[in-house]
Amino acid sequence: MKITILTDNYPGKYTDAEHGLSYLIEYEGKKILFDTGQSNLFLRNAEKLHVDISDIDLIILSHGHFDHGNGLQYLSGGTLICHPGCFTRRFSKISKRYIGLKNTKQEIESKFNLITSVEPYIISEKIIFLGEIPRLTDFESKITPFVFEDDSPDFVTDDSAVAFLLHKGIFVITGCGHAGIVNTLEHAKSATGKNRILGIMGGFHLKYADNQTKETISYLKENNVKHIYPSHCTELPALIEFHKTFPLKQIKTGDVMEIDN
Repeated sequence: MKITILTDNYPGKYTDAEHGLSYLIEYEGKKILFDTGQSNLFLRNAEKLHVDISDIDLIILSHGHFDHGNGLQYLSGGTLICHPGCFTRRFSKISKRYIGLKNTKQEIESKFNLITSVEPYIISEKIIFLGEIPRLTDFESKITPFVFEDDSPDFVTDDSAVAFLLHKGIFVITGCGHAGIVNTLEHAKSATGKNRILGIMGGFHLKYADNQTKETISYLKENNVKHIYPSHCTELPALIEFHKTFPLKQIKTGDVMEIDN
């Protein structure tokens, strides 16, 4: 399994960065573009890395925030998979700034073969889009900094992830992890019917050295998760806590991760 970081918050030696996420995932003969960041930076970095994304098999959108999906305006054609709630209008609770997607659902449908699913969606025998992730733990997704147009709280229920079934276990890739990393991994177990978690990578949406961060670390430790790669929206206080337990690698644009199947 090969993962190329096209967009993340930190620049690589030859690649630029923005607040956003975009991965090119190659597994079992499929090329998947997972999120597109907030601009055309993923395309510019792909060119610098001599990575061809013209032949991707599909695009997966993790959730409907600008820093994960606004790059869609620079693409057309092919299949796009996401949760149906990705196209709602949403705002920051404090600044009231619009933080949803630039493209409407109608515009996306005119450009792509759009597949939306609340339930887990089987892409192939070994790749599953997880759909809506149940919020079951008592320490995750309890507060939110986001609101809808009517000022009601937005808990980003469209937040999803992708589970890859490798020989040694499940490898899960998240966009932001708004549902909570533990909730996400437990749902991945349920959706795949497998209990062994090999790895987790992407945005963890952990900001502080608080109870949620510590409970997440405990869960990953108890489940003997081998590959742990927090990036994007995982902030320094949380990363410091992770580093006390796990040998972290800082994710930067241009990085290429090889995961042993």
